[in-house]
Amino acid sequence: MDKEKSSNDADSKRTERLARLKELHLRRNEARKLNHAEVIEEDHRKDLPTNYERRVERVKKQEEQTKRRREITDSGLDHERVEQLEWTAEDCDKWEKKRKKKNPDVGFDNYEQCTYRSYTKLTAQIKPDMEACNKQKEELGEDYYATSGSMIHGTHKPSEKAVNRMVEDLEQQYSKRGKFSRRRAFDIDADIDYINERNRSFNKKIERYYGKYTAEIKQNLERGTAV
Repeated sequence: MDKEKSSNDADSKRTERLARLKELHLRRNEARKLNHAEVIEEDHRKDLPTNYERRVERVKKQEEQTKRRREITDSGLDHERVEQLEWTAEDCDKWEKKRKKKNPDVGFDNYEQCTYRSYTKLTAQIKPDMEACNKQKEELGEDYYATSGSMIHGTHKPSEKAVNRMVEDLEQQYSKRGKFSRRRAFDIDADIDYINERNRSFNKKIERYYGKYTAEIKQNLERGTAV
């Protein structure tokens, strides 16, 4: 009886050990597979660009924004107004700081500041010819650094390349001034529906906001078919 009991206990322990060994074997195989997959993933990440994760995150965010914009538009609402309703005070402050950083120019302050900004932009584009400068310094010696008593007027003759560069720069300035002119070109083909300049400006504003609603009425009046 005791021998039979001890034999059963030994079989039970042997079965338990085999089960634990099998479980350990399965865990080892699973860990080996996970390690192999992690090594492959790490090698794959090494081949990707350094900013790949940020690019993926940015694309994902853009897709979410596009989906949200489409849902809001399909529901008949204005996307910008819905987005602005969810802005917090901190978001508004961040947007304002970003806008000021992007465009630090506050516009016209006074003529002195305007002239200084223009001078700074022009001088930033200058690329001095150091070779010609050093050559002139050798020729003039101490007279290169002019003082109130220096008599070197008319001794310097600019090169043809420098003159062409100055002419090109002046032409670019004239071109920019023409683009920023407030004078608007007059369209001779446009209909005359005003009595003076102030009335023309007022009609343009009205047309901008209500033109699409009154276009058909205006056409009927011109054809003489209005009811």
